[in-house]
Amino acid sequence: MPVRRPLIAGRDWRPTVFERQAPPDAVVDASLTDSEAGCFWLEDVADTTAYPHLTGDHACDLVVVGGGYTGLWTAVKAKLRNPGARVTLLEGQTVGWAASGRNGGFCDASLTHGEENGRTRWPEEYDTLARLGDENLDAIAAAVESLKLDCDFERTGSLDVATEPHQVEWLAEAGADLLDADAVRAEVDSPTYLAGVWHRDSTAMLHPAKLAKELARAADGLGVQIFEHSHVEALEADGRRGPVTVRTPRGAVRADRAVLATNVFPSLLARYRWHTIPVYDYALMTEPLTDAQMDAIGWRNRQGVGDSANQFHYYRLSADNRVLFGGYDAIYRYGGQVRSAYEDRPETYRRLASHFLTTFPQLEGVRFTHRWAGAIDTSTQFCAFYGLAKQGRVAHAAGFTGLGVGATHFAADVMLDLLSGESTPRTQVEMVRKKPLPFPPEPVASVGIHTTRWSLDRADHHGGRRNAWLRALDAVGLGFDS
Repeated sequence: MPVRRPLIAGRDWRPTVFERQAPPDAVVDASLTDSEAGCFWLEDVADTTAYPHLTGDHACDLVVVGGGYTGLWTAVKAKLRNPGARVTLLEGQTVGWAASGRNGGFCDASLTHGEENGRTRWPEEYDTLARLGDENLDAIAAAVESLKLDCDFERTGSLDVATEPHQVEWLAEAGADLLDADAVRAEVDSPTYLAGVWHRDSTAMLHPAKLAKELARAADGLGVQIFEHSHVEALEADGRRGPVTVRTPRGAVRADRAVLATNVFPSLLARYRWHTIPVYDYALMTEPLTDAQMDAIGWRNRQGVGDSANQFHYYRLSADNRVLFGGYDAIYRYGGQVRSAYEDRPETYRRLASHFLTTFPQLEGVRFTHRWAGAIDTSTQFCAFYGLAKQGRVAHAAGFTGLGVGATHFAADVMLDLLSGESTPRTQVEMVRKKPLPFPPEPVASVGIHTTRWSLDRADHHGGRRNAWLRALDAVGLGFDS
């Protein structure tokens, strides 16, 4: 990932390429005509399997709360480690309906939300974390094959691209092999590109909702009991060594051990309620591109792409050559609530459409078929944290901050290691052993988050130069790096 360093730059406001080369409003409006408010990935899944609601009292060895990637990988791995274990998974709505089914499908090797964030926070062990991340991505690829997970998995790598001169410096400072404008445009042809870096092995592309459904299928096949529409309202622990009980409106599960994989939703452990906040991320999906449109943009190697701004875009091709284009706006709502009403934000969708058409002016006339949003669970260290509670009977992980597709697989192994009392290379690293700082309560949280977002936007318009607020956050270890 690009290095974020203050640059010596003038104080004048500089419009970005997305402002300098913005298409006419009429062109943007036409691209969004008839777009559907709904997640393409969730609608594109052929598997319509429905699992029963939990009713009555049940008992098992391990209960997993949450039917996204974190919970599903944990359930699958628990059965692979011990086929005789009785494992139950509870999902409040349907498998993969939240972030696991709505994300961009970038399965990245990084466990630390990029190299810069990892080296800044854990400099002594970063090389170990990078190795664990590479091993984790290899293990995901192996699991896709061994479990026969039909999820459009493609190990294409990813491109970091610079769209402003100061971003070229960031990419060069990162020490990777820098592609000049001609070389990066030979990979993906956008007139906005000034330079780029192709990380060839550290990212795979996949279909997010298919992965969730396929993991549920694999878990069910291994003997995991899955219950949907079974929202857990309470977690209880009997004494210091007894079982734990999770309760839903119509039933309960009593288990020796529990895993909490609720991520963006309020933790069942009150002391961790402010260790994550929900930030809304928005995306558009185009209609399938024609052969002529594909020829116009190249993209024959199908890499995932992300630009190097603080407020960045990410984009990739689907199996049928649609373009998903998301990011830039990251919206926090007062009180940290998760509500479907927050997904409707016309100004963000228009901004994304405009930025897409600036990136690929040769695709003018393409239509967006879908627009949607999802909430990301963000922590103050910008990657997941882990822990045990209730005298070692409850494991939890949360705070993936947008790079959870790969890191949730690692989290599943960490939580199962912790519950078993094993000391493994995963559980020995400081990133796993220590907790991040919680966010402050309202109204301080809103003021701080909105000030940070404003400051990041300002930096993007001032040659990357970080203001006093961002430098203060950097100094206390809370600085954001995309």
